[in-house]
Amino acid sequence: MEHPEQTTHGVGPWQGDWPTGSEYDPELLERGDTRNVIDRYRYWRMEAIVADLDGRRHPFHVAIENWQHDLNIGSIVRSANAFAAESVHIIGRRRWNKRGAMVTDRYQHVLQHPDVAAFAEWAKEAGLPIIGIDNIPGSVIIETFTFPRRCVLLFGQEGPGLSPEAIAASEAIVEISQFGSTRSINASAAAAVTMHAWIMQHVRFSNPGG
Repeated sequence: MEHPEQTTHGVGPWQGDWPTGSEYDPELLERGDTRNVIDRYRYWRMEAIVADLDGRRHPFHVAIENWQHDLNIGSIVRSANAFAAESVHIIGRRRWNKRGAMVTDRYQHVLQHPDVAAFAEWAKEAGLPIIGIDNIPGSVIIETFTFPRRCVLLFGQEGPGLSPEAIAASEAIVEISQFGSTRSINASAAAAVTMHAWIMQHVRFSNPGG
């Protein structure tokens, strides 16, 4: 089988006989696939990608408060997709800026809750502890914190951080250690750091060199 032509913006039309799997999209095979997806999913139908991801997602969720139309939400959704979070929960305003998501919201389950109380009730019914991320007095530094395997990582707005209601609903508050002059880091950056910390604790990696 010939390899599809590599292009700057993905891959071109499939060269040679088309694959016959139901996951493949005939239109993409014919015209090429310029989507921002890993090679495994080239030419796949969107529904097939979501179904495959659903079998491999990690058992942590990500939640973000959305009271001020935070521009970080799109980037957080993108990171949640990259780390295969189970789902993303948006608390507050239903509308959010999707530009930073780079279309990854199509492959990521995104749920909405009207307020913290409704979100906390959902987490309780799901048996998921809420782990708030903020640098407030009494928080535990992330480098010493053991994340539950099944949990929700909750982030506040850029600037004000977690709301008092979110802090009260959290089982623990974790902060990311910083060593410079700034008081806090960008909310989307904090989310990516936290998700990767969960990955480092709960995902086993092979060591080809040892």
